[in-house]
Amino acid sequence: MMAQYLGLKDKADGCMLFYRMGDFFELFFEDAKRASQILDIALTSRGEHGGEPIPMCGVPVHAAESYLARLIKAGCRVAIAEQVETPEQAKKRGGYKALVMRDIVRFVTAGTLTEEALLEPRRANVLASACLLRDKVGVASVDISTGRMELEECDPENMGAALARLGASEIIAPDNWGEAPFESIPRGAHEFSSEGGAERLCGIHGVATLDGFGTFTRPMLAAACGLLAYLDHVGRGKLPLLLPPVARHGEAHMAMDEATRGSLEILRSSTGGRVGSLIEAVDRCVTGAGARQLAEDLSAPLLDRAAIEERLELVQWLYDDALLREDVRGQLRSLPDAGRALGRVVAGRGSPRDLGQLRDGLAGAARLARIVAARLERSEMRPALLGALLPALVGHDGLIDLFSRALIATPPTERSQGGFIAAGYDAQLDELRAVSKDAREAIKQLEEKYRNQTGIAALKIKYNGVLGYYIEVPARFGDQLMAPDSGFTHRQTMAGAMRFNALALHEEAGRIAEAGGDALEAEEAHFKELCAVAVAARNDIARTAAALARIDVAAGQAERAAQGNWCRPAISEKCELAIVEGRHPVVEAALSASGERFVANDCTLSQFDRLWLLGGPNMGGKSTFLRQNALIVLLAQAGGFVPARAATIGLVDRLFSRVGASDNLARGRSTFMVEMVETAAILQQATPRSFVILDEVGRGTSTYDGLALAWAVAEAVHGVNRCRCLFATHYHELARLADTCEALTLHHVRAREWKGDLVLLHEVTTGPAESSFGLAVARLAGVPGPVVSRAKSVLAKLEKGRAETGGIAAGLGDLPLFANVVEEAPKGDPLREKLAALDIDALSPRDALGWLYELKREIG
Repeated sequence: MMAQYLGLKDKADGCMLFYRMGDFFELFFEDAKRASQILDIALTSRGEHGGEPIPMCGVPVHAAESYLARLIKAGCRVAIAEQVETPEQAKKRGGYKALVMRDIVRFVTAGTLTEEALLEPRRANVLASACLLRDKVGVASVDISTGRMELEECDPENMGAALARLGASEIIAPDNWGEAPFESIPRGAHEFSSEGGAERLCGIHGVATLDGFGTFTRPMLAAACGLLAYLDHVGRGKLPLLLPPVARHGEAHMAMDEATRGSLEILRSSTGGRVGSLIEAVDRCVTGAGARQLAEDLSAPLLDRAAIEERLELVQWLYDDALLREDVRGQLRSLPDAGRALGRVVAGRGSPRDLGQLRDGLAGAARLARIVAARLERSEMRPALLGALLPALVGHDGLIDLFSRALIATPPTERSQGGFIAAGYDAQLDELRAVSKDAREAIKQLEEKYRNQTGIAALKIKYNGVLGYYIEVPARFGDQLMAPDSGFTHRQTMAGAMRFNALALHEEAGRIAEAGGDALEAEEAHFKELCAVAVAARNDIARTAAALARIDVAAGQAERAAQGNWCRPAISEKCELAIVEGRHPVVEAALSASGERFVANDCTLSQFDRLWLLGGPNMGGKSTFLRQNALIVLLAQAGGFVPARAATIGLVDRLFSRVGASDNLARGRSTFMVEMVETAAILQQATPRSFVILDEVGRGTSTYDGLALAWAVAEAVHGVNRCRCLFATHYHELARLADTCEALTLHHVRAREWKGDLVLLHEVTTGPAESSFGLAVARLAGVPGPVVSRAKSVLAKLEKGRAETGGIAAGLGDLPLFANVVEEAPKGDPLREKLAALDIDALSPRDALGWLYELKREIG
């Protein structure tokens, strides 16, 4: 057995091996040690290997999913080794002592889960693949629980943003990439072939060309090829549900880098959970599929004004009609997750319950379509999006009828015991069940007959999996049934009872076993037939599931808007931003829970007033104000209402957030280095259509360095990037930029000191900040009084010195603007000019060496 185990372990590709032994999955050696710690189960030993006891632990097969979930969460990957033949087959093959053959039937990894118990209902589970081909990165992704597949191409510098949007549970990459800038599972480079990717996708979807699905580049197809090869590997040749691939192009969606997503806490808060995130504050979906669709919308806001307006129009329709909205949400709430049920069926891991969920989901979709269509006929508004969604909800009458006739009302999760095919669907199956039922009734009659015949009232006919049916009497009556002429045959003696058989009982038991076995075979055949029907209709079923999710998102957005008095944003093609009484959705929800009121603020940016310099005290609400405007833009372009009294959103192509302090010690970056890397990305990538929020640029270094950097960054954003920007700072000296930067205006968050205490008003108003109130905030934070007093005396001395010398910013007003400095910078580079003039082909090796020495002297 250990020889067989070790052979399978070699094939496990570094995964933990779940080795099936009877009713348990066993783990051995280092797998057992690690699993016992993660799962908190007993570590035992059995036999020896190399003179040492073999560590061993195990989990019951019937409870394996819960243990797998904990292992996957701990970062493990698991190979499942099942018995692939029966003991009887093993005996025929190799005799009485032959070992039952086992083989790895599946790999369980974070990105390839389909089991309901292992997945989060409201979160997509994405597997991604990335590869570099001809200076472009191809990214392929799939959520195999629903089959959605996307292919994307990007520049290497934007790869991090693409992967951050996906939030993949697992990423694979070619093993020849070197040090890939993300954590990945290396796979053979030969698996990433553009030709192979196109061929595989055509074969899977039964088409001669992929042109009907979209335009796919070579990097996209190479990444897809690697993804499909990995799915082949983990599924042991059995592919999961894969819908036709969708080509994703960057110009269709707002770009956000990883730092911005983390700063805005879109899908996860700073603590890593859903609580405190944007989606937690916005999500009012009543289905898991709707919540997953909402997460995708927030991760990839649209750039197409018409597409945004289509979403907003549907939200408006449901917002205006509260009765319809409640009816729609009530219908959706009762529906199962048909998309994921389909995924399990196609992957060969489905159950009768999954088929029942498909039936109920499709029937519910048809009911919902009737409700919506009836209301649409009486409505003046006719949302264009419904024209595409309603047809996807209907057209499954034949499948619904088949599954309704074939399955019982509530099918079980397990099919091994049968009982899930409805009576009346198969007359032969009904007859087999009747035979089995009649035989069981006959056994009851036999029990009564044997009691009367023997006079033993305690006689019982029982059943177990080893002996089958048997007669049991208390031990004191055993001698009576042991008599040669009793008609009973002794089978087993227990401590307080004896067990017997009888000819009539044996015959009835045979009838039950035969009928029961035939019935199970018939049900299994029907199950496979029904699965085949579902698989054949998989694309249509998936479209229905997607339509239900989209309607759920719209209804949930309308519900959230009604709850919070949110407004429909106006979408503009101009570079403008006009938000009236905007609010931060997450902070407002937290304050409402404690009975406090959120202070709303306006924000107006335009071509002539595109950069706000925002001052004020810490804790005054600057960061909240910055983030709330970024989130309002994001929500609007995702197609939802926004927390404001009114809002006009000029389309934003790229959203950047440089807010908050953090380090990345694992990559050797201090807090200030992280800040500079993020700032550099903004300055290099922001366009006039972008929206940027910057908080405290330059605070991680010396005062002079920090002020200099903040000054130069503000000038660059104003004069070079020319984007809409909110720039929060404590450097009061930056107010002088208003004299030279025509599109920069000064604003501050109001605060007052009253009787020695700081009163934070959280109101944004025009003009420069009077003070940063740093000492007052320190007092609020609990800094000891003597320390605050000492700081006051130091501050007084510093301010006196600044007044006498003309201030830290003396002379800065004479500096030329950043844009002018850039234009006037010398363009010549003597070293480059000398290299460009060099005729390399005319140089001898000796001359070339001489040139290198000369160039080195010039550099040095």
